[in-house]
Amino acid sequence: MKAIQTAIPDLLILEPKVFGDDRGFFYESFNRQKFSELTGRDADFVQDNHSRSVKGVLRGLHYQIQHPQAKLVRVVQGAVLDVAVDIRKSSPTFGQHVALELSAENKRMFWIPEGFAHGFVVLSDTAEFLYKTTDYWYPEFERSIVWDDPEIAIDWQVQAPPALSAKDLQGKSLAGAELFE
Repeated sequence: MKAIQTAIPDLLILEPKVFGDDRGFFYESFNRQKFSELTGRDADFVQDNHSRSVKGVLRGLHYQIQHPQAKLVRVVQGAVLDVAVDIRKSSPTFGQHVALELSAENKRMFWIPEGFAHGFVVLSDTAEFLYKTTDYWYPEFERSIVWDDPEIAIDWQVQAPPALSAKDLQGKSLAGAELFE
Protein backbone atom coordinates (compact mmCIF):
# COMPACT_ATOMS: atom_id res chain seq x y z
CA MET A 1 0.00 0.00 0.00
CA LYS A 2 1.17 3.52 -0.68
CA ALA A 3 0.06 6.96 0.49
CA ILE A 4 -0.59 9.80 -1.95
CA GLN A 5 -0.48 13.36 -0.63
CA THR A 6 -3.36 15.75 -1.34
CA ALA A 7 -3.55 19.54 -1.35
CA ILE A 8 -4.40 19.35 2.37
CA PRO A 9 -1.51 17.53 4.10
CA ASP A 10 -3.69 15.74 6.69
CA LEU A 11 -5.85 14.10 4.01
CA LEU A 12 -4.29 11.07 2.33
CA ILE A 13 -5.25 8.80 -0.53
CA LEU A 14 -4.26 5.22 0.23
CA GLU A 15 -3.71 3.00 -2.76
CA PRO A 16 -3.47 -0.76 -2.12
CA LYS A 17 -1.21 -3.12 -4.02
CA VAL A 18 -3.61 -5.28 -6.04
CA PHE A 19 -2.68 -8.78 -7.14
CA GLY A 20 -4.79 -9.85 -10.08
CA ASP A 21 -4.98 -12.41 -12.83
CA ASP A 22 -7.64 -14.02 -15.00
CA ARG A 23 -9.25 -15.52 -11.85
CA GLY A 24 -9.86 -12.13 -10.19
CA PHE A 25 -7.90 -10.09 -7.67
CA PHE A 26 -6.73 -9.90 -4.08
CA TYR A 27 -5.62 -6.95 -1.99
CA GLU A 28 -5.13 -6.13 1.64
CA SER A 29 -7.70 -3.42 2.40
CA PHE A 30 -6.44 -2.74 5.92
CA ASN A 31 -3.28 -3.55 7.84
CA ARG A 32 -2.95 -1.68 11.13
CA GLN A 33 0.85 -1.61 11.08
CA LYS A 34 1.08 -0.39 7.47
CA PHE A 35 -1.70 2.16 8.08
CA SER A 36 0.24 3.53 11.06
CA GLU A 37 3.45 3.79 9.02
CA LEU A 38 1.68 5.65 6.18
CA THR A 39 -0.45 8.03 8.25
CA GLY A 40 1.57 8.47 11.42
CA ARG A 41 -1.54 7.41 13.36
CA ASP A 42 -2.27 4.27 15.30
CA ALA A 43 -5.99 4.65 14.71
CA ASP A 44 -8.29 2.59 16.87
CA PHE A 45 -11.22 1.87 14.56
CA VAL A 46 -14.33 1.04 16.58
CA GLN A 47 -17.10 0.92 13.98
CA ASP A 48 -17.51 -0.20 10.35
CA ASN A 49 -20.35 1.23 8.26
CA HIS A 50 -21.73 0.18 4.88
CA SER A 51 -24.15 2.24 2.79
CA ARG A 52 -25.74 1.70 -0.61
CA SER A 53 -27.06 4.61 -2.62
CA VAL A 54 -28.36 5.29 -6.11
CA LYS A 55 -27.04 7.75 -8.68
CA GLY A 56 -27.42 11.37 -7.68
CA VAL A 57 -27.70 10.76 -3.93
CA LEU A 58 -25.51 13.13 -1.96
CA ARG A 59 -24.72 12.33 1.67
CA GLY A 60 -23.06 15.07 3.68
CA LEU A 61 -21.28 17.15 4.58
CA HIS A 62 -21.27 15.43 8.00
CA TYR A 63 -19.17 15.57 11.17
CA GLN A 64 -19.59 15.14 14.92
CA ILE A 65 -18.85 18.26 16.98
CA GLN A 66 -18.23 16.10 20.06
CA HIS A 67 -16.74 12.62 19.76
CA PRO A 68 -15.22 13.56 16.39
CA GLN A 69 -14.62 10.66 14.04
CA ALA A 70 -11.67 10.02 11.80
CA LYS A 71 -12.70 7.91 8.81
CA LEU A 72 -11.08 5.53 6.37
CA VAL A 73 -13.47 5.30 3.42
CA ARG A 74 -13.68 3.25 0.22
CA VAL A 75 -16.13 2.10 -2.44
CA VAL A 76 -16.62 -1.61 -3.19
CA GLN A 77 -19.27 -1.25 -5.94
CA GLY A 78 -19.77 1.70 -8.27
CA ALA A 79 -18.20 5.15 -8.01
CA VAL A 80 -18.57 8.29 -5.92
CA LEU A 81 -17.08 11.73 -5.72
CA ASP A 82 -15.81 11.87 -2.14
CA VAL A 83 -15.17 15.21 -0.42
CA ALA A 84 -13.52 16.29 2.83
CA VAL A 85 -13.64 19.93 4.04
CA ASP A 86 -11.25 21.30 6.66
CA ILE A 87 -13.43 22.82 9.40
CA ARG A 88 -10.65 23.49 11.93
CA LYS A 89 -10.70 27.27 12.42
CA SER A 90 -7.01 27.34 13.45
CA SER A 91 -5.88 25.38 10.38
CA PRO A 92 -4.04 27.11 7.49
CA THR A 93 -6.33 25.15 5.14
CA PHE A 94 -9.58 26.07 6.93
CA GLY A 95 -12.54 26.04 4.52
CA GLN A 96 -10.59 24.26 1.80
CA HIS A 97 -11.57 20.85 0.48
CA VAL A 98 -10.25 17.85 -1.40
CA ALA A 99 -12.51 15.97 -3.81
CA LEU A 100 -11.61 12.70 -5.49
CA GLU A 101 -13.27 9.78 -7.19
CA LEU A 102 -13.39 6.56 -5.23
CA SER A 103 -14.54 3.49 -7.09
CA ALA A 104 -14.59 -0.27 -7.07
CA GLU A 105 -12.32 -0.03 -10.10
CA ASN A 106 -9.57 2.21 -8.64
CA LYS A 107 -9.77 0.60 -5.16
CA ARG A 108 -8.46 3.77 -3.54
CA MET A 109 -9.18 4.66 0.06
CA PHE A 110 -9.38 8.12 1.59
CA TRP A 111 -8.05 8.87 5.09
CA ILE A 112 -10.01 11.71 6.72
CA PRO A 113 -8.86 12.64 10.23
CA GLU A 114 -10.93 14.38 12.88
CA GLY A 115 -11.69 18.03 12.16
CA PHE A 116 -13.12 17.53 8.67
CA ALA A 117 -16.66 17.48 7.33
CA HIS A 118 -17.21 14.61 4.92
CA GLY A 119 -19.63 13.81 2.13
CA PHE A 120 -20.02 12.02 -1.16
CA VAL A 121 -22.26 11.95 -4.23
CA VAL A 122 -22.94 8.79 -6.23
CA LEU A 123 -21.72 8.99 -9.83
CA SER A 124 -22.64 5.45 -10.98
CA ASP A 125 -26.09 3.84 -11.13
CA THR A 126 -25.51 2.55 -7.59
CA ALA A 127 -22.60 2.57 -5.16
CA GLU A 128 -21.68 0.71 -2.01
CA PHE A 129 -19.59 2.76 0.37
CA LEU A 130 -17.62 1.37 3.33
CA TYR A 131 -16.03 3.31 6.13
CA LYS A 132 -14.20 2.64 9.34
CA THR A 133 -14.53 5.21 12.14
CA THR A 134 -12.44 5.96 15.22
CA ASP A 135 -15.45 6.80 17.39
CA TYR A 136 -19.04 5.70 17.58
CA TRP A 137 -21.98 7.49 15.99
CA TYR A 138 -23.63 9.94 18.37
CA PRO A 139 -26.63 11.41 16.53
CA GLU A 140 -26.99 14.20 19.11
CA PHE A 141 -23.52 15.51 18.15
CA GLU A 142 -23.84 15.07 14.39
CA ARG A 143 -23.79 18.26 12.34
CA SER A 144 -24.19 18.96 8.65
CA ILE A 145 -22.81 21.70 6.43
CA VAL A 146 -24.91 22.48 3.37
CA TRP A 147 -23.57 20.75 0.26
CA ASP A 148 -23.71 23.84 -1.98
CA ASP A 149 -22.16 26.45 0.32
CA PRO A 150 -20.66 29.05 -2.06
CA GLU A 151 -17.85 29.77 0.42
CA ILE A 152 -16.59 26.17 0.01
CA ALA A 153 -17.48 26.00 -3.72
CA ILE A 154 -17.35 22.25 -4.28
CA ASP A 155 -17.80 21.05 -7.86
CA TRP A 156 -19.90 17.97 -7.16
CA GLN A 157 -19.89 16.97 -10.86
CA VAL A 158 -23.68 16.56 -10.94
CA GLN A 159 -25.97 17.86 -13.67
CA ALA A 160 -29.22 17.91 -11.67
CA PRO A 161 -29.77 18.84 -8.04
CA PRO A 162 -28.75 15.86 -5.88
CA ALA A 163 -31.12 13.78 -3.76
CA LEU A 164 -30.67 14.81 -0.12
CA SER A 165 -31.94 13.55 3.22
CA ALA A 166 -34.21 15.75 5.34
CA LYS A 167 -31.25 16.23 7.71
CA ASP A 168 -28.95 17.38 4.91
CA LEU A 169 -31.58 19.81 3.63
CA GLN A 170 -31.19 21.52 7.02
CA GLY A 171 -27.39 21.83 6.73
CA LYS A 172 -25.78 25.08 7.86
CA SER A 173 -23.38 27.28 5.96
CA LEU A 174 -19.72 27.10 6.91
CA ALA A 175 -20.06 30.59 8.41
CA GLY A 176 -23.05 29.53 10.54
CA ALA A 177 -21.91 26.04 11.60
CA GLU A 178 -20.38 24.84 14.85
CA LEU A 179 -16.74 24.24 14.00
CA PHE A 180 -13.55 22.90 15.56
CA GLU A 181 -10.99 25.32 17.00
